Amino acid sequence: MKIRPKILIVDDKKENLISLEKLLKHFDVDFIRALSGNEALSLTLKHEFALGIFDVQMPGMDGYETVEFIYEDPDINNFPIVFVSAIFKDEFHIIKGIQKGAVDFISKPIVPEILQGKVKVFLNLYLQKKELEKSNIELKKAREIAEKESYAKSIFLATMSHEIRTPMNGIIGVADMLTNTEMTKSQKELLEIIIVSGSNLMTIINDILDFSKIEAGQIKLENIDFSIHDIIKEIIKLLALKAKDQNTKLSSDIHPEIPDYIKGDPLRLKQTIINLVNNAIKFTKNGTVKIIAEVINIVGENFIIKFSIKDTGIGISKEGAKTIFKSYSQVSSSTSRKYGGTGLGLAISKNLSELMGGKIGVESEETIGSTFWFTTKLEKSTKIKKVEEKHETSEKATKQPQKKLSVLLAEDNLINQKVASANLKRLGHEMDLAENGSIAVEKFKNNKYDVILMDIQMPEMDGITATKKIREIEKTNNSPEIKIIAITANAQKEDRDLCMTAGMNGFLTKPFVADELINALSIK
Repeated sequence: MKIRPKILIVDDKKENLISLEKLLKHFDVDFIRALSGNEALSLTLKHEFALGIFDVQMPGMDGYETVEFIYEDPDINNFPIVFVSAIFKDEFHIIKGIQKGAVDFISKPIVPEILQGKVKVFLNLYLQKKELEKSNIELKKAREIAEKESYAKSIFLATMSHEIRTPMNGIIGVADMLTNTEMTKSQKELLEIIIVSGSNLMTIINDILDFSKIEAGQIKLENIDFSIHDIIKEIIKLLALKAKDQNTKLSSDIHPEIPDYIKGDPLRLKQTIINLVNNAIKFTKNGTVKIIAEVINIVGENFIIKFSIKDTGIGISKEGAKTIFKSYSQVSSSTSRKYGGTGLGLAISKNLSELMGGKIGVESEETIGSTFWFTTKLEKSTKIKKVEEKHETSEKATKQPQKKLSVLLAEDNLINQKVASANLKRLGHEMDLAENGSIAVEKFKNNKYDVILMDIQMPEMDGITATKKIREIEKTNNSPEIKIIAITANAQKEDRDLCMTAGMNGFLTKPFVADELINALSIK
């Protein structure tokens, strides 16, 4: 829709108003007349003006006073005002006009070309302003729509993740229990296929969920003390079997300038390194993969640390290296068919490295190998490494049977009930069942349990609400807190924080295996 500007013309003589309109008749505008300052003020509250052309000398409220009131009133949209008067031949009046807020002055008798030229300039400015405002409104609407779509996608993917993780808990949980039963060699091979396939599916689910959260801007970094040495040791231990299957040697080289402790987000750093190391192992058979960590700069209280993952694998072409970090991208369709994967791992690594204040890159040569690297900014830490005492009996202690516990399981899914029940009974614990949070609260009131395994998403009353009610009951009765462990398919940090804020003591992510259940039950 075309914008038709309005011009306010103010003069106590009607013939002067008619003359102004005639001089400016070729402009596509609406003229609004005012015969006094008071009338002009009233009109500014009803209309939005592109420009005002005011006479100075008027009975009652003169042009100076009128302009002053207009610019001081917060309810009036400011607009440029030009004074037209014979008294502007006197310098004093020009200065006074400037002080009151006028943007220009035209002396009478009016030279038509001068008035028309000035009006044209101010109208153009007004139209540009309106176009900019329109663009800003459209951009705001587009941004709001994009944010809603991104949020909706994030919620959808989180829901899908939950719906997939729940049956996966049954598959992986039962497969884990079967590993402790007598089986033939062929049965064990089939079971191993189930476990490996389940693990691969969980990796894909986690990648998709992580990528959706990054796209939606929902990733928040922690800033806590941690050890890079410990993280790299954990990664090598975690991926050692995968490297062995490829007949590939996995090693590390942590330069001596890397401090014992540093501050940042260990979870996201570990995730980035794992993505890159996983990628390197996948494309390296009968070779080597090395993780290198080095300080490349110190800026104030921050270390700039570079992590390099060097492999002797198949390498990447120059063309492939240009797109390797893009979402859903792989070097070629044949790569996807032969090696699998979603094409999200490297895109996630790129986004995470940038979130951590760094950048990512690759140096590669086909058939020779690749070096994927990323930098990150991490804060100096004041934490000092303690000398750890060795206890020869510690390993034996962890293998000793746990104390027999009375456990309340709050879970609505039948399969997950059976999996958790079988695991608890096999570990020697007693179990009671609540199909939702409301039942769990009532059973807590009437029975004595050592621990509650609380599912988060349940009908009637969810696990978060149930936990809060239990904590309120304990506070009212001045009784000690029971240990409550969250069981959830929502695996993100925000979900963990939500559980802890509600008063839970631990967090068990679906799908889980027996060892993870044992660790959760042993939380103090």
